[in-house]
Amino acid sequence: MSDTHCRDDRILNGLAVCAPPTLKTLRTTDMIAKTILQQIGGKRFATMTGSRDFIDMGNGLRMSLSRNKTSANRLDIIYDAGADLYNMRFYRKTFSKKTFECRTKDIAVYEGIYFDMLEEMFTMVTGLYTRF
Repeated sequence: MSDTHCRDDRILNGLAVCAPPTLKTLRTTDMIAKTILQQIGGKRFATMTGSRDFIDMGNGLRMSLSRNKTSANRLDIIYDAGADLYNMRFYRKTFSKKTFECRTKDIAVYEGIYFDMLEEMFTMVTGLYTRF
């Protein structure tokens, strides 16, 4: 299963979108990633879990994870606007320097998660605590 990661994704550096929005619709999609990051803990979350490379996917947030108990190194949190719920996908993405192949293996996929359960689900899957 291939991943649709592109180099032209807007990267959230310093927890703010670096590419300036040009359309009104871009402003709302940029807000989705910022809101998700705020709901899972913001800077506190990034510091305590070692998560990095926050990428705005338009309707969600992608991040790289530090070492954890499930060996997942990526997390996608997608917002489902129709149901006002979130979908979380923990997966391991590997790259072969020999064959130049990208492989993706799903570790855990959860659908229909409320915003206040995001931190709890993250801790349950990875074993990394998001707060004291």
